[in-house]
Amino acid sequence: MKGKSQDRISDLPQDTIEKILTHMPIQDALKTSILSRKWRHCWKGMPKLVFDDKYLNTSPSSKEIKRYKFVNAIFHVLMLHNGPVLEFSISVNINTKIDDEIDQIILHLSKSKNIKKLICKFWSNDVMKLLFFKRYKLPSVFFSLHGLEHLHLTHCVIELPLKFNGFITLRSLELCNVNITVKTLQQLLTNCPILEEFILIGSQNNSIALGNKCTFLELSKCLPSVQVLKISKYSIKFAKGSMQKLPTSLVHLRILFLDLCFLKQDELSNALSVIRSSPNLEKIKIELCWIHMLCGEETCKGLLDLQDYYLGMKLDRLEELEITSFHNYAPEMEFVKLIMAKSPMLKKARIKLNSDVSVDQENKILRDLLRLTFPRVSLGVDVIVER
Repeated sequence: MKGKSQDRISDLPQDTIEKILTHMPIQDALKTSILSRKWRHCWKGMPKLVFDDKYLNTSPSSKEIKRYKFVNAIFHVLMLHNGPVLEFSISVNINTKIDDEIDQIILHLSKSKNIKKLICKFWSNDVMKLLFFKRYKLPSVFFSLHGLEHLHLTHCVIELPLKFNGFITLRSLELCNVNITVKTLQQLLTNCPILEEFILIGSQNNSIALGNKCTFLELSKCLPSVQVLKISKYSIKFAKGSMQKLPTSLVHLRILFLDLCFLKQDELSNALSVIRSSPNLEKIKIELCWIHMLCGEETCKGLLDLQDYYLGMKLDRLEELEITSFHNYAPEMEFVKLIMAKSPMLKKARIKLNSDVSVDQENKILRDLLRLTFPRVSLGVDVIVER
């Protein structure tokens, strides 16, 4: 049967086309005219714009040409865009060097007052370059984006302007390897009154970026409404000595992610203090260090007496415990037993083993956790030990 073939792509509903386009970088969306004429101008009304220069780095063009193409694509879209931009994401290689252009982009976004989610990342596959490159400093106009609800910054410099009215609608904040002082971080968090999710990530190579780092005690005072908290060990300062409980309880905290070394008394003590101060936790995930020698300090010879934390710890809503890179050292096992003993609603305990753990050790870990040789209040826990 002869006849004109049906263009099924063109027959897709407008909202379906826009949803498809929002899941690809805008550079690809600009090329959709080769697929269907109906798609040609759809990007002009897309509420979500994603720019990622890694798609340009695959071509043999010079760095200057790649930079021009990337910047030109961004400005082209922003100038012809005729709808509200609710989400804006930009990911830039540190070699691209478009700080001035990003300033102009943020200025443009600040005028619309529609932006709800902003992601700004600088990246490189060269670790040494990340250590020494000049980080992008957020312009003062950035802090006028008062409608932000979600903010993610990677490898940026944060210095608050003298007149900072806060992000009163911000619910999620993720800071990765940023340059920020303790005072500035506290001021920033204090002026995000309804913040529900806070992620603070630092790496061993970039821990200096945070300067004088906050302690858990200092952070807890600034996070009265936080429900999800993720902290890496290189972004926090661990208080010395035993601290039973934080002065400020994190009563809204439901999900806690920590990156720690349990062979260090201060790190284990700090983690227990946060947990003990969070009575409504539903999930705890602990990422233990893969190789203890990389911690950079001598690990403790003695064991922290976890019985000091037994009394007064209530985890009546905890349902899930997950620990990765489990070595089966005594403090790690004692921690698991303590949590299981204080969590009447616990449903799942997932233990992911370090690659150095032998098969015999794996079997012993499973036997120890399944035996009722230590006190526990939830007998229906699904214990999973895996690699």
